[in-house]
Amino acid sequence: NMSAGRPFLACACFFSDNVFVGRYGLHVRYRDEGQLRRDHGRALRERGCRSEEDFRAALREIEAEVQRRKQLIHQSVERKAIISKCYKRKHPEVYILQDSFLAPDFLEIVRYCTSSDAHLHGLLRYIESFSDKRIYRLPVFTEEFCQAFMDELENFEQSDMPKGRPNTMNNYGVLLNELGMDETFITPLREKYLQPITALLYPDLGGACLDSHKAFVVKYSLHEDLDLSSHYDNAEVTLNVSLGKDFTEGNLYFGDFSQDPTPMPKYIEIEHVGARGLLHRGGQIHGALPIASGERWNLIIWMRSSAIRNQLCPMCNKKPELVEAEGFGDGFTETLQDDVPETVNLCSLW
Repeated sequence: NMSAGRPFLACACFFSDNVFVGRYGLHVRYRDEGQLRRDHGRALRERGCRSEEDFRAALREIEAEVQRRKQLIHQSVERKAIISKCYKRKHPEVYILQDSFLAPDFLEIVRYCTSSDAHLHGLLRYIESFSDKRIYRLPVFTEEFCQAFMDELENFEQSDMPKGRPNTMNNYGVLLNELGMDETFITPLREKYLQPITALLYPDLGGACLDSHKAFVVKYSLHEDLDLSSHYDNAEVTLNVSLGKDFTEGNLYFGDFSQDPTPMPKYIEIEHVGARGLLHRGGQIHGALPIASGERWNLIIWMRSSAIRNQLCPMCNKKPELVEAEGFGDGFTETLQDDVPETVNLCSLW
């Protein structure tokens, strides 16, 4: 995958920053044991990590996650090759995006956004807006597509194919690039349908030039992942679509924007509506409350703009230290010039 002929890259902070310690619900930066004690010892103790034995267990968890990340590219390529060769698809039709999968109201929104006189206030007549946090809900898929898609995902889940974790925080789910859905489904969905919408909603975040993504499906159930701790996404803009199943509770909650925190953040809670999606800024701090019964599947698409993130990595808040990656990497590219004047239209640079 290339952006204007340039390969996508990752930031080296992926191997050290934002490591999630599940047992204490804490994100840490990890260089070595001494640094971990200095920077995070107090926060770990406050969350119940009191004995040396507790600390050693947390350290093992962190080091295992760092090792997982270092092997990730190689293992992902291997898994994708095995799945491509050996997995028997139950619903091969869901792998290629078709207009018939998309809700008629969603197609109408896209038609409006691609019209010559489209503007933000006009778009807001078509979609739900929540508070001042720039969170929006809109129809995305048909119920029929969601059912067929979940059936395909369950078929894959029950197969003996190798499976990668979606991210540090979700243990259950599917990486859609490994399943072979990136080129024929997610990329056209982002480029043809979502980008006209995000261009109006998030122009300051590169909404008009989202040139890569990471897409995965997460699953919540009583015996697996119940909830999701507070976090922000490695994305400029995130789409979160509730695919369905029968479940109760498990609402999403949203707090501050990560780059503009307040001492007493105001949280809002938003419930999932089947086949509808929430668009929000990747940096919006959020999480998912525990489900009370049933199971829930969500499609998550982290959409990235190299023009924006090449200036500042959203995960370490520094100029990215670029390292080689596979596929879309983490959405960075080599910049053609080091210093981009702020007055330049960023989307014209890639």
